[in-house]
Amino acid sequence: MPDAPGVEPAVFTERRGHVAVITLNRPGSLNAIDSRLSMALAVAVDECVRDTDVRAIVLTGAGRAFCAGHDLGAIAAGETLDDARHPEWGYAGIVERPIDKPLIAAAHGFMLGAGLEIGLACDLIVGTPTLQLGLPEVRRGLIAAAGGIPRLAQQLPPHIASWLIFSGELIGAEVAERWGLVNEIVPEEQVLERAVALAGRIAENAPLAVQASKRLVRRLSRGSTWTDDAWSELNEEFAGIRGTSDALEGATAFVERRDPRWSSS
Repeated sequence: MPDAPGVEPAVFTERRGHVAVITLNRPGSLNAIDSRLSMALAVAVDECVRDTDVRAIVLTGAGRAFCAGHDLGAIAAGETLDDARHPEWGYAGIVERPIDKPLIAAAHGFMLGAGLEIGLACDLIVGTPTLQLGLPEVRRGLIAAAGGIPRLAQQLPPHIASWLIFSGELIGAEVAERWGLVNEIVPEEQVLERAVALAGRIAENAPLAVQASKRLVRRLSRGSTWTDDAWSELNEEFAGIRGTSDALEGATAFVERRDPRWSSS
């Protein structure tokens, strides 16, 4: 659905040769994801996937952050953040979709919750010195059900992954780079151009060979985890948590700017 006249698009896409740059565009909310942004991102990614002239995709965020995660105000209001047209693609049309074209995140400011889950769905992450990453869902009575839990469990040593997932604490760019979550750190004014340059270097290669290589990487390094049963289990757990009073309390407390009062143990 197109945006109304005079309304800023939730996502905009620009082409740089064979590279598509998709920008999340809710800077006033640190690009927190509501239904409008989620739908727009799903559409933008789909258009890039279908465009045979696009060989690599860069994701970035307008303003002071890549993405601060779910819009908890939208959650507290009962708003759904999934694309009902394509539930098989997962959150924001990206986290469960097997996209053959390389994805590169140009990340600055905050990359939290669903923002980090979108980043983890990418193949490369270029960050800035002030970048902060984390999965704070447990602090709001939720779980990182858009791929954050299994992807961190795959990419990090078990004790490190468990600490990040259970505590909800944030880490900085240097720690993330040391653990392999970020490929490199560049000054903030260079992060998008560096990501585009990486994407451009990839786009110089044979497109079908790159796509086949990505499919092999996905199957060989992640295939055992990303079965339909694994996603079903993750979604079942989230559905159970999402319906609890603690999940509502976590979002409500955030909106009301107070500490949550948990009722479950």
